Amino acid sequence: MFYLKYRPQNIEELDNQQVKNQVKKIFLSQKIPHGLLFTGQKGTGKTSTARIFAKAINCLNNDFANNKKNIINFEPCNQCKNCLNIINSTFPDVVELDAASNRGIEEVKKLIQETFYLPMIGRYRVFIIDEAHMITNDGFNAFLKTLEEPQKSVVFILATTNLDKIPKTIQSRLIKINFGKAKINDIILMLRRICKKENLFLNDEFLKLIAKHSDNSFRDAAKILEEVLIQKITTINQLEGFLGLRGKRNLLEIIEKKDLKITLNWIDEFSQNGGSFKSLIEELLDQLRVQLLIKKGLKLDENEEESKLTIKEITRLIKLLMEAYQLLKSSPIESLPLEIALIEFYNEF
Repeated sequence: MFYLKYRPQNIEELDNQQVKNQVKKIFLSQKIPHGLLFTGQKGTGKTSTARIFAKAINCLNNDFANNKKNIINFEPCNQCKNCLNIINSTFPDVVELDAASNRGIEEVKKLIQETFYLPMIGRYRVFIIDEAHMITNDGFNAFLKTLEEPQKSVVFILATTNLDKIPKTIQSRLIKINFGKAKINDIILMLRRICKKENLFLNDEFLKLIAKHSDNSFRDAAKILEEVLIQKITTINQLEGFLGLRGKRNLLEIIEKKDLKITLNWIDEFSQNGGSFKSLIEELLDQLRVQLLIKKGLKLDENEEESKLTIKEITRLIKLLMEAYQLLKSSPIESLPLEIALIEFYNEF
């Protein structure tokens, strides 16, 4: 699997540029925090970054290994026995815990007990707790004292997709890094990195289309790329068909003509061809957002033509499409929310 095979192995390889800069600043500050909180949606690199962090502070060949007061070279070498053992998940001083299945007070107490032991091989014992928001209230209460007075050789890294469920008392004792959603440009850079290592030659338009339909996830983008290669898809038209997007780029032009019959026929044909209405509405909303900015004098792309719709029409259509998007999951007929939204739109204008 590409997303596993090409996981970033050092800080410079991190695909999320914002996170990369924050991690660098932490190391350049010369102070290793006893606790970090990685928050963001799935597939944005939280676990990969946690492992890289663990390697960096336990590497045998960087400035940490030489006990330098001024840390400049903080990259893990990925060649020493410590780095290799962490990569292979055989390093005794890096403990990974899935809070979804180890969430109760007894499991947390066992974890706390582990923190009293000195590192066996490395300089730090690193506890990576995934899905940390799943820990129970009693578990968090037991954990709080340990976070307040941790052992100097212990680093906690909590990763979560739901920050709101992490108690404020816990958050206040951790350095937070927000992974957010993966940005399209960052995803494209990751895809280029994979293509280079696989000796693949795919143009930026092709990679951008994958990135735009990856749910802002590095992992999902890598999976789509791999699926595309397995299917021997090499052209934009083939990719649009594979993603269920074929023909959607001209839907906005059809809507502009305000001919309900033509529009509904287009949607029916799109449905018959197995198109994805989720992706279709997402793309339409993105196009309308760009058109709204153009109408306000902000042109993001010189090649983008201005829509014939007015600002009032664009704004109303965005609201109707957002409502349709919310109804997709509960609709017995996938095309129905979009059809109703466009019928309402035409009735109003």
